Amino acid sequence: MPYSNSNLMIHKSIIIPFWLLLITALMSCGGNAKQTYQQGDELYIVTTTGMIADALNNIAGDKAKVEAMMGTGVDPHVYKATQGDLKMLSKADIIFYNGLHLEGKMADVLEKMSRQKTTVPVAEGLPQDSLLAPKEYEGAHDPHIWFDLELWAQAVDHAADHLAQFDSTNKSYYRQNTDQYITELQELDKWVTDKIAGIPQQQRVMITAHDAFGYFGKAYNIEVKGLQGISTVSEFGLKDVTNMVDLIVTRNIRGVFVESSVSERSLNAVVEGCNKRGHNLKIGGTLYSDAMGPKDTPTGKFLGMVRHNVNTIVSALKGESDDQAS
Repeated sequence: MPYSNSNLMIHKSIIIPFWLLLITALMSCGGNAKQTYQQGDELYIVTTTGMIADALNNIAGDKAKVEAMMGTGVDPHVYKATQGDLKMLSKADIIFYNGLHLEGKMADVLEKMSRQKTTVPVAEGLPQDSLLAPKEYEGAHDPHIWFDLELWAQAVDHAADHLAQFDSTNKSYYRQNTDQYITELQELDKWVTDKIAGIPQQQRVMITAHDAFGYFGKAYNIEVKGLQGISTVSEFGLKDVTNMVDLIVTRNIRGVFVESSVSERSLNAVVEGCNKRGHNLKIGGTLYSDAMGPKDTPTGKFLGMVRHNVNTIVSALKGESDDQAS
């Protein structure tokens, strides 16, 4: 039987307090990190995404254990914390998350945790004028900041400052590691710029399932179109598919890109629509957008993930083989 409005209100009134009570109970069992952590102890750091975990691993080195709640193929826009996640958060000494509503479904949990222990949104240190604000998301910023490597380096530096404040004993160690990692990000930034510049200007159009690559497009001078908005919570419709097919056919675009954390269904509809119009469109490859690749693979590290994405984009848009693009 469908829910009535009154039933829905009762349902919400039961569920929301349950989650808050569960978090409170876990916090009570795990203790308050601000009270129990001692300078010199090994830190336990919990992050939301793999990109943030990779940054903190590079910053903290052997002084901390770092774990990410969201693994390979996980979409942070729709992710909901499990009981296991809540246990991780309750045991964490310090928590890092992206912010800018990337972890939209976890907002209540992160807010609750911030009242109990140090909880850092890495995007909070970025200048407002450096953030993208798509018109269709009034009042909200694009959260995919890691695709502009210069911007991501600033976020990494912000996270490092908070870690050094929390664990001042290892401040100089964290700073040395951070400087080294930021140098690697700067070198990668130059490499990406050079690779994208090798694509003829008229062919620099990349189409993806959702609009995760806005910062990438702005930073590296490539036009980006997403079938969905900046969040995968938004749905695509027939009109969106039709408009995208028209764009691809008119501009003779060669390939589109699926994402490891987003269903291929939307872009398969675009490919089918183009083929019906006599335009031979292909899937240009899989990009890692909101989640990194499997552990123990090159794409399981942030630098390797970026290199994979860029090589895939260059290969598809220039019509090269993967060997030629690398």
